[in-house]
Amino acid sequence: MSALATNENVQNVGNILKDRNNPLKDRFRALFTLKNLGGHEAVDAIASCFDDPSALLKHELAYCLGQMQDRYAIPVLTSVLEDTSQEPMVRHEAGEALGAIGATEVIDILNKYSSDPVIEVAETCQIAVERIRWLQRKEEEEKQLLPNPFNSVDPAPPAAQVDIAVLKETLLDESQSLFHRYRAMFTLRNLNTREAVLALAEGLQCQSALFRHEIAYVLGQLQNDACVEQLAVNLRDKQENAMVRHECAEALGSIATEEATAVLQNYLSDSERVVRESCVVALDMSEYENSSQFQYADTLHRVMTN
Repeated sequence: MSALATNENVQNVGNILKDRNNPLKDRFRALFTLKNLGGHEAVDAIASCFDDPSALLKHELAYCLGQMQDRYAIPVLTSVLEDTSQEPMVRHEAGEALGAIGATEVIDILNKYSSDPVIEVAETCQIAVERIRWLQRKEEEEKQLLPNPFNSVDPAPPAAQVDIAVLKETLLDESQSLFHRYRAMFTLRNLNTREAVLALAEGLQCQSALFRHEIAYVLGQLQNDACVEQLAVNLRDKQENAMVRHECAEALGSIATEEATAVLQNYLSDSERVVRESCVVALDMSEYENSSQFQYADTLHRVMTN
């Protein structure tokens, strides 16, 4: 734990996260501050909020616990995955987080839920198992892979192939496993060219909602305005899975152009709560992207230094 990450500081930030009267954007900034601080106290503060009524927030709690890669979070993530009263997008993110932590001890529980009746949960657990198995044999192959410039813990490694046409073919091939298609996806992201972005954007029309959601996530990481209209199409579609629409909204917030922001403004009163809340958070992210703040959690700096 860093010098700034004292128990008192973690508690102060945790209190902002836990307070349901705080604006959602402030609670999100508190959450990402806790992720960056790390440690068991931060994990406990995050884990205490899985009874929140916001599926969006709970989904992001699980995401952050996975990115922290602290085995201490395995029990709470397992309980969330097992809890069928939790929303599918929350259970999915708990499964993905267990895969991100990468401990072999979670393979059995992931295998159990690889046949879950909720397809997004089942597919997530299948991919997570593949990731952990890959981690066990990665040493030689890893040397040949493009580095990840985004510093995220991804649900699958990139592929060794770097030809965009071949990667696009794999990405859009519904007959291949999601794990292999994910690998093509993350390689295209790491290539980070306009051609790669446009190839990724075609994936927003693929069959799997989980896959479309992950495509939107990586497009948000890339922050390339070449895909604004494609993301907007899925966000506008009221028949689209809410998990996908939410991720499209957050991607548009990361891209943060005037066009992207204008799209988000139209869905602040959407009938789906997770979409409404995602647009609120996305507009806050858009404001950050167009500001001089050093990092997304900067507004909580006063809490850390008081």
